[in-house]
Amino acid sequence: MAALTWYLDASFLVALLTAEPFSERADDFLERHPAPLIVSDFAAAEFASAIARRVRSRESSREDAVQDLSDFDLWTARSTTYVELVATDIARAASFLRRLDLPLRTPDAIHIAIAKRIDATLVTFDRGMTASARALGTTVMTP
Repeated sequence: MAALTWYLDASFLVALLTAEPFSERADDFLERHPAPLIVSDFAAAEFASAIARRVRSRESSREDAVQDLSDFDLWTARSTTYVELVATDIARAASFLRRLDLPLRTPDAIHIAIAKRIDATLVTFDRGMTASARALGTTVMTP
């Protein structure tokens, strides 16, 4: 198993910090696994995108979205280590995408590449990403 650190992808972060079907599972996971938590600038951008999409689709109000983004900023500052996307992550993700046997999307490949670089366990609710990460030799946890 990779080092006892958890790299949190956007699907996990959205579930953790907003009300949605996987929220209870995300909360339970963090209660049971108190290892260091890592969030990337890329995951932060995807979180913001998910919140904005909810406003555009009228699933959430603008006020709720502003609060969700504020809660995210506060929680990540207090509870996580922040890592930045680097050029080698993009290069590694591109090599993953060139494996034509995996149903990877670019954002998923980038998350897997970041988790590999920092030697952390990828935490996601995305089953497709989970299968691809395992095929690429990345330790992954689906709560």
